[in-house]
Amino acid sequence: KYSILRRKCDFRLDFNRCTQREGFFKSVNQKRACLQLRRVSRVTRPQARRYPTVEVRAKTFNGSTHVAVPDDSAFLKALLFELRLTDQNFVEYRDTCTRINKASVYAVRTEGGDLWPVLAFQKGNLIYACLPLVEEALKPQPPLLSISGISQGLDLLSGILDFVSPSRKNEAELNAKVGQLRNLLLQACPLGTPLQTNLRSLNSSFDDIQDFSPNRDPKQPAWRTNTYKGKPHITVSIAEKVKCMQYDKRDVVDMWQVYGTVTCKCDIEGAAPNVTLSLNLPTNGSPLQDFVVHHCVTSIDSAMLMSSSVDALDDSAFSGPYKFPFIPPSDSFDLCSYTSQVPVPPILGRYQLNEEGSQLKLAVNLKLHESIKNAFEYCEARIPFFNRGPITHLEYKVSYGQLDLSREKSLLVWVIGQKFPKSLEISLTGTVTFGATSEEHPTDIICIGNTAYVKVSCSLCEKMP
Repeated sequence: KYSILRRKCDFRLDFNRCTQREGFFKSVNQKRACLQLRRVSRVTRPQARRYPTVEVRAKTFNGSTHVAVPDDSAFLKALLFELRLTDQNFVEYRDTCTRINKASVYAVRTEGGDLWPVLAFQKGNLIYACLPLVEEALKPQPPLLSISGISQGLDLLSGILDFVSPSRKNEAELNAKVGQLRNLLLQACPLGTPLQTNLRSLNSSFDDIQDFSPNRDPKQPAWRTNTYKGKPHITVSIAEKVKCMQYDKRDVVDMWQVYGTVTCKCDIEGAAPNVTLSLNLPTNGSPLQDFVVHHCVTSIDSAMLMSSSVDALDDSAFSGPYKFPFIPPSDSFDLCSYTSQVPVPPILGRYQLNEEGSQLKLAVNLKLHESIKNAFEYCEARIPFFNRGPITHLEYKVSYGQLDLSREKSLLVWVIGQKFPKSLEISLTGTVTFGATSEEHPTDIICIGNTAYVKVSCSLCEKMP
């Protein structure tokens, strides 16, 4: 059994701009379809896998509320529209404030009706999507927590992303990996139920598909593709991202939340070794919520699953300890994901902007909270300028770090470095002059006039005791 302490690892803060937050949900079930879409300029190429037997089950469970999955081109067109990638104009049913998406779950409007729940997210030029099976009627829509296919679908898509993402900058390697996906999905998800979501541990050749002969140990689960021999060793890492929005306005509430992932690599002998990992909150630590666990977890406290940040009125906070008994896969895997709250943001910021003709006067103040370790891997603040011409003249004064102008002359990068000064406070003031506006420079439908933001990104790493 292993017990570890939460550690903060990554901060991302934006000032004066609104964003949406994601929620996480636990489940295990089948997929009706799994798609990977590639967008290059205006050409879009889908890589899709359908499961007809699961579609038959969907018709049975959904009854009269069933909506068939359209052909690839029709689904692709509808999904891109829902993700606001083909039409960014205001569409009432899609963009109204009463329809706030708190997760990567969408209702994609097709000729046959709204296809729901479609899991979809975009990373770079790639879009990943799948459609979990819902084992009940779709109207009224059941709560996401009651659908046992949401987290498994997210886990599968994350596995595809993890397999493809290292090659996104290499066109030839990317094409090769995308071409391997069909064979890999035959192994990872042969009949619609994911057996292995770590695609990197699979081989794209049919000759190396795991042997399920009678000689195989019946206790060995499908996700444990091989056995280890040697000294037992377990590696655990916790990555936490603190996403924060600060407005510096009395009538607008600041928002921040922690998104964490626990990753494990277990080198342990045996066909089905039992491992229990426990997460303990630090002193005065905030409870963990919105758990999504790997399917290798054999049992979990129901109080952990009921603790959710989606419902603002929900007071079912569970303060741990958070125990995860599991039979580990052979390779590295994400044991669980969660969200949490912190009492104050790690970095407090203030951004002032005044326009005088073709010039902008700006002032940025940042303060590191005293509870945060003052030792970063990196720390920088990016100040973009939209709907304007290139920066032709810049006068500035920084109390700490250095200020750089991007090659496109539309972005200021404040390189703070690896630590704040002893006062834990830094400031930037300056005057920016712009040239004539052109189509080559970035535009934004929100950042008009004095509506602007500063994005602060920093990362720190701590060894667990």
